[in-house]
Amino acid sequence: MKILVIGSGGREHALVWKLARSARVTRMWCAPGNAGIADERLTSNQAPVECVNIATEDLPALLAFGRENQPHLTVVGPDNPLALGIVDLFQESGLRIWGPNRKAAQFEASKAFSQIFMDRHGIPTARAWVTNHPNSAKDIAASLGWHCAVKADGLALGKGVLICRTKAEANAAINDVLVRKSFGAAGKRIVIQELLDGVEISLHALCDGKTAKLFPAAQDHKRALDGDLGLNTGGMGTCSPPPFLDCGELTKAGEQILGPWLRGCVAEGIDFHGILYPGVMLTKDGPKVLEFNARFGDPEAQVFLTRLESDLVEMLQASVNGTLDKLELRWSAMASVCVVMASGGYPGSYAKGKSISGLDQVAGLPNIKVFHAGTAKSGDQIVTNGGRVLGVTAWAEDLPTARSAAYAAVEKIQFDGAHFRRDIAGRAL
Repeated sequence: MKILVIGSGGREHALVWKLARSARVTRMWCAPGNAGIADERLTSNQAPVECVNIATEDLPALLAFGRENQPHLTVVGPDNPLALGIVDLFQESGLRIWGPNRKAAQFEASKAFSQIFMDRHGIPTARAWVTNHPNSAKDIAASLGWHCAVKADGLALGKGVLICRTKAEANAAINDVLVRKSFGAAGKRIVIQELLDGVEISLHALCDGKTAKLFPAAQDHKRALDGDLGLNTGGMGTCSPPPFLDCGELTKAGEQILGPWLRGCVAEGIDFHGILYPGVMLTKDGPKVLEFNARFGDPEAQVFLTRLESDLVEMLQASVNGTLDKLELRWSAMASVCVVMASGGYPGSYAKGKSISGLDQVAGLPNIKVFHAGTAKSGDQIVTNGGRVLGVTAWAEDLPTARSAAYAAVEKIQFDGAHFRRDIAGRAL
């Protein structure tokens, strides 16, 4: 079986790593891939994963590659190509592809769409308003006592949510998005959402249009600095499972969210095949959805896929075919922790091309996998090539052991300006 994976980050490295372990896969490409992905080998025949220099948003070139090479399945990692309609494009050409189509990808591509959908179908969520007028936005923020989240409507690399607790912060956030247009077209309108008190978790469910299979829970760490301080990022680390949420509570949360979501999709003619990833706040009044994503989280994918015992190829095929009701997902009881090592300055401006050392030392450690995100080859060296550079992931019999192993591995890896949080999984413990 030939597979094409689209993407270049840590999530895509995790997907490639897990797909490559399937005995079904005999050839794999990744567009564009990264230095770590290029070092992966297929379990079936030890063939290398072939990185193809096509950008994730170059849909005509990706389609041409698909037509020429005829992969049996294309797996889309990032959000942008989904929002641009890559699934529709491939399907129109008779190419089999996994991920939500353009209509279904709206759940992530437009926070306003998702908020209105949740309100319309009774999905538990925070109170929220949609506007494109700065003065109206400031009135809404004032009515919430300035305790609010200001969210750019469109895709913003995970950085489009500004948490505000004072008048000055709320006004600055609103002006940043709507007046200064710091997020460009993604900030043409905003969602202003009340701040909820509680513990935030990441839910994931694999969907096939009529069935949703809930994954174990994970807990992400969005802020750049220890103690949940600093700017929002794409994610600085995650752990699974968070020990404060038992199976019964997870199942109940899934039913309260996924049940009305599935019914709403049917009512509105949304045929969702892919991963639905709701960010959820566990409040005293029950779970409430903060936002929806329409793909694997990053770095949630890294902890989920190191715990997954089922064949990922089989799972994605069932998602495309609409046969998930016949499939049981199998998970390891082990805990997994991923610590992201980022470039100095991230999520702001940062330099690229910094040489990375220590990867060879970590490669031989048991139950450790370093997933590459922003890396590239420069001669014989692996160098930094993005904001989030590596996702150092460890799995063990319990969360404290996995956390210790992940940080022990992090300490062996060096590059100039390397930054990472030292409290990943700290809250969960």
